[in-house]
Amino acid sequence: MSQMRKKSSSDGETKPRMSFVNKFLRGSKLRSSEAENRNESNDLKTADSQPSDETQKTATLDTATPLASERELGCQVEQFLQKLGRKAVDTCLDLSNCGLTTADVREMGLVALLPFLPDLETLDISWNDFVGGTLHSVTEQMHLVSKLKSLRLGSCRLTTDDVRALGAALKAIPDLEELTLSWNSKVGGNLPLILQKFQAGSKIRTLELVDCALTSEDGAFVGQLLPMLPSLEVLDLSINRNIGGSLSSIAQGLKSASNLKVLKLQSCGLSQKSVKLLDAAFRHLSELRTLDLSCNKELGGGFEDSPAQVATLERLEVLDLHQCSLTAGDVVSLTQVIPLLSSLHELDLSANKEMGSSSENLLSRLRFLPALKSLLINNCALERETFAALAEASVHLPALEVLSLSWNKCVGGNLTLLLETLKLSTSLQVLRLSSCSLVTEDVALLASVIHTGHLARLQKLDLSYNDSICDAGWAIFCQNVWLLRELTELDISLRPSTFRDCGQWFRHLLCAVTRLPAITDIGMKRWLLPASLEEELKRLDQDRRSSIHFDHGGHQ
Repeated sequence: MSQMRKKSSSDGETKPRMSFVNKFLRGSKLRSSEAENRNESNDLKTADSQPSDETQKTATLDTATPLASERELGCQVEQFLQKLGRKAVDTCLDLSNCGLTTADVREMGLVALLPFLPDLETLDISWNDFVGGTLHSVTEQMHLVSKLKSLRLGSCRLTTDDVRALGAALKAIPDLEELTLSWNSKVGGNLPLILQKFQAGSKIRTLELVDCALTSEDGAFVGQLLPMLPSLEVLDLSINRNIGGSLSSIAQGLKSASNLKVLKLQSCGLSQKSVKLLDAAFRHLSELRTLDLSCNKELGGGFEDSPAQVATLERLEVLDLHQCSLTAGDVVSLTQVIPLLSSLHELDLSANKEMGSSSENLLSRLRFLPALKSLLINNCALERETFAALAEASVHLPALEVLSLSWNKCVGGNLTLLLETLKLSTSLQVLRLSSCSLVTEDVALLASVIHTGHLARLQKLDLSYNDSICDAGWAIFCQNVWLLRELTELDISLRPSTFRDCGQWFRHLLCAVTRLPAITDIGMKRWLLPASLEEELKRLDQDRRSSIHFDHGGHQ
């Protein structure tokens, strides 16, 4: 709806919406009016005689000059926002990833803007490298935005002085609910300087400290802090490899975080012992929806004796255990637990190669997770028997939207095991079969499924790194791919070590593209186009209104 649209006032008149400058000036007038009201009683006590004309002129000039100055300031602030392509509203100021310079922060930009947004609730200046070293200019204004609820400072290259200034300023924003400091390495070793101002009963709901170079001491401090954050719902400590040694303190603190819904400890140096420590905390986290323990390679073996309490997480929707070096014993234990998580929506067990020969029972029991929407089993060295168990179970997953089996060689030549799933699935949007040793018969099977009207909701299809498919197979596939009307991304790239000439099937693909309204990206890395096909591709680019990115290997 147009921003110039007018709205009715209480008396039936209409008036245009005010620009930022007008709001800015209105605030100035209100402040002036308040000052005049405060002085009114003093004015009544003055002599009854009227001031001279000269006095009145002087007073007029004195009041006009500040107003003109503030009008000029308002215009400069609006120009600052226009330069960044952003707008300020009463409650939200988003300046993330907009190339703020030091001058933008210190001079006529952010610092000048904050005093005129007293109702501001969200301030995001993430992904601006030059904020580092200048944050004190912003924190000095924090008392003017005391209603702030969300402060995002991710990847700002904060310095130690910035960290110290931020810690001192947090007491001025008692209603803060979200604090994001991720990707600032100077936070590490200095975390208490920031968070020590939090008082018992703090309103913080989200605390994100991803890749902050946190030390073991920082981890211990987090454990001590958690009991003071009764409203905490999201805690992300991912990619802080040194906090594994202080997990006992963190786990103890988690027992007080009964409202926690998201816990992310990806790549935190967790060990087998860590699983036991967390297991003791899980019974206190009945509201937990997301648990991410991925990329902790020393975790393997930890679930063999301590998976029981995971089963108590009845509301868990996301479980990520990819690249955890799960052992056969872990898989046996998880077989007893994962099928009990009836609310599970997303499960990632990728890059655990021991699963290949030991996960048949686990995968077959996934049928008891009817709400499952995303299943990632990439690079698990599946064998034919385990793949067959997965295929059989997937028939009973009607909500499945994402299925990724990439880097499991056993899929090649056995895709027919998934035939019933592909036919029955009405929700599948993403199918990834990269580097699965697919053969011509496999893509012919996939083409037949598409031809009969199945996979109608598919949006992303990855068939890359399957170099054994011959030109005839690609031709059959490309003749039918146009039926995937919602397809946005298709990848048929070759392996990095392989280069091949495109066959006549590429013309079928070009024809299909003209009938795919949503397609935006086609990956064809290392496929070489003859000059004639290169010309056809150029004509297609010229004819279509919306551009499609063909990432191919060039021309012969």
